[in-house]
Amino acid sequence: MVPVYGARYGQLSGAASLREIESGLQSHEARLYHLHAKPIKRSTLADANALRPAAVFTGLFAELMKQAHRGLRRSLAETVYLIDSTTLPLNRLSADWARFSAKLCGAKAHFMLDAEAEVPVYMAVTPAKVSDITAAKAMPIEAGATYVFDLGYYDYGWWARLDEAGCRIVTRLKANTPLKIVEERAVPADGPILSDRLGFLPARQAKSRKNPYGDPVREVRVSIESGKILRILSNDLDASAGEIAALYKSRWEIELFFRWVKQNLKIKSFLGVSENAIRIQIAIALIVYLLLKLAFKAQKAVMTLLTFTRLVKANLMQLKRIDWLLSKEPLEPSDTPQMTFRCF
Repeated sequence: MVPVYGARYGQLSGAASLREIESGLQSHEARLYHLHAKPIKRSTLADANALRPAAVFTGLFAELMKQAHRGLRRSLAETVYLIDSTTLPLNRLSADWARFSAKLCGAKAHFMLDAEAEVPVYMAVTPAKVSDITAAKAMPIEAGATYVFDLGYYDYGWWARLDEAGCRIVTRLKANTPLKIVEERAVPADGPILSDRLGFLPARQAKSRKNPYGDPVREVRVSIESGKILRILSNDLDASAGEIAALYKSRWEIELFFRWVKQNLKIKSFLGVSENAIRIQIAIALIVYLLLKLAFKAQKAVMTLLTFTRLVKANLMQLKRIDWLLSKEPLEPSDTPQMTFRCF
């Protein structure tokens, strides 16, 4: 329990070291009774980083993902999952497990994000040298859902698995991938959609790899604001070209999720160097994200998650009703908190 609340405090307070977490909690010793807790020693946090299995925290994160996702799901036909990864630079002290070049070390966090609920439904951490498609093949597949992903997941065999499970695929074709066209469809004139065609992928993805995906696919060519032309691929032969293009555009939501977590939670620098310590800190940052999302959705007073997060940080060691975070009036002794936020 002690390392858990200490780590969450570290995430929300932006502490840069274990020593800073220790001194910060010592300064709030009088308020720790809310947790039936005491100030934490730096050595206790260091021991937890080294010895407590990261699975304790990733397991808690998995349970919170289910809770955050519960009640938000639509029918499978409307469920859109975004798949991507983000790289987390590490220093040379993590070289024993995270080296991917002579001078650089790093880890990758691989995510599957529910596009509408804006919550992750799957997360895995690997060394940065592990390819995106290798990590994706370990992700669970939900039959009937829509999966949107980019060029890092370019594997005809994996696409065939998704297609066989009844999933809709929306991704990009590489510029040099030929398509055997069998049908041209009309598109609106003077719009961003340049063409809408049906065809077949090449018989081989590489010289020695036979393509197991033999069904027809859809190619929608779209001109974006920068002038670049995207070749969007889908196995959905019935939806409008505009819907296919909009689904691919929704992939930007996972980039915004990465940016939000990195900017507002401590996930760009780390308090430990071992693989276990890195995995713990990533899991705890995401646990804090889900707690913030759940608390934010349970109130009506604050309109944006960013504002809510800033208010939580400003009232980190206070016991207040969530709907009073913006209150300018002091609380009366007779007021009984109903829905309160505790940072731990």
